[in-house]
Amino acid sequence: MTNALLSINKATVRFLNTTLFTGLSFSIKKGESWALIGESGSGKSALLQTIAGRFNITGGEIDYHFWNEYSKFFKAGDIATPHKLIALVEPKHHFRNLSNTTDFYYQQRYNSSDSEDALTVIDYLNTIPHFPGTDTSWTFERVVSLLRLEPLLNKQIIKLSNGETKRLMLAAALLKNPVLLMLDSPLTGLDIKTREEFNGIIEQIMASGINIIIATSIHEIPTAITHVAVLSKGAIIHESLKQDFKAELFEQDKSDTIDTNELNALLNIDKNPATYKHIVKMDKVHIKYGDKVVLDDVNWQINPGEHWALLGPNGAGKSTLLSLINGDNPQAYANNIILFDKKRGTGESIWDIKKKIGFVSPELHQYFPTDNSCLQVIESGYYDTLGLFRPSNKDRAEVALRWMKALEIEKYARVLLKNIPASAQRLCLLARALIKNPALLIFDEPCQGMDDHQQLHFKNLVDTICSLGNVTLIYVTHYQREIPNSVDKVLRLDKGKVVF
Repeated sequence: MTNALLSINKATVRFLNTTLFTGLSFSIKKGESWALIGESGSGKSALLQTIAGRFNITGGEIDYHFWNEYSKFFKAGDIATPHKLIALVEPKHHFRNLSNTTDFYYQQRYNSSDSEDALTVIDYLNTIPHFPGTDTSWTFERVVSLLRLEPLLNKQIIKLSNGETKRLMLAAALLKNPVLLMLDSPLTGLDIKTREEFNGIIEQIMASGINIIIATSIHEIPTAITHVAVLSKGAIIHESLKQDFKAELFEQDKSDTIDTNELNALLNIDKNPATYKHIVKMDKVHIKYGDKVVLDDVNWQINPGEHWALLGPNGAGKSTLLSLINGDNPQAYANNIILFDKKRGTGESIWDIKKKIGFVSPELHQYFPTDNSCLQVIESGYYDTLGLFRPSNKDRAEVALRWMKALEIEKYARVLLKNIPASAQRLCLLARALIKNPALLIFDEPCQGMDDHQQLHFKNLVDTICSLGNVTLIYVTHYQREIPNSVDKVLRLDKGKVVF
């Protein structure tokens, strides 16, 4: 197998007390690039983590055939393993603060003194080591140019948008010049322009001699990919050349049902009878960090019962705009903003605002503590805390379980959030946002990482919720197909300005 890069032969793979794979076999040769597809929880991410050396192999074997070629380049005393020559870009980042002592926390990007405890993009990229013996074609200048990072070089990494962070993580992986690059759902969070450029990016990476394995949607397999593997329930059920792959044979069933009576009952538990003239009213909102204008004289009025899409490319200012509504950004006090008929700065607390809002975003998912059970995470939505820090309330826990059933994730009720698939984690946070029946729902890229059925079910759920009550909705996405049918108003941002 002189042309083999790596091979897995009849492996049993375990994580903690869970068996992830039994009899797993998979191989990749030099010059090949693979797409892994399958429903949520099928094992795509687990396969990447297995190759990266994150899980225990208790039976069978995995051989890194490329290791003999490169191991001689490591110095005596180095911690030298084949995994050093593999780069894995995961859905979540693992950035650390300047002192390298603690992780970043949710809301840090909006607090000026705390956000300074973060590397800039250029400083972060300069910390990335190059793997010994590998090609050096991916230079700092090349990755910065390819991934359009020039305008971001002096920006703190904590202040990057979700899509900008994705581009930075890929740049860091390329700077290592790895033998094998693995990408886990790399297109989630990227705007239309960057997604359109992605095929060309993959082609350039492959042309440089780097092998690629990408876990992706069946609808977003890059053209440069040579092979496809389909996973289901922890097993590889199909392998083929991409040119022979018939996607229609593996598309998910598009049927879906919503229990309208149960949903209506859930929406009338602890229903807030308050009425408002305006949910949101912004007048010439201007947000600036240093010399960078993030929002430029934004006007926006949202009335009760309206359903809005907030659209725009990565870095347009969408997350900052939402942070002013959700009470996370202290610059709200310096602007003319009315929330739920009260002007910011007239005595209301952040908690007064948050109890009226159900919110989920990529940033909330990134920083949400994962040591609670999923049921506890959802119950914490009653208290707007990042986790449950009080004894569980029996009645509220029962409501949380009912919401889990509505979102088809009840099997994870007693499982820790960190031990379930990323898509199910996001659905837990969506249930957390819904549980208190808030007047305003803010869903910022809610369908990231979900498979086709999960996306369809959630979209239908949102439309049903909007039809049953007077809830107000703000929905952010980079995919037109994800926008619920109930959305009939649009605010589009570009470079901090409202674009009509």
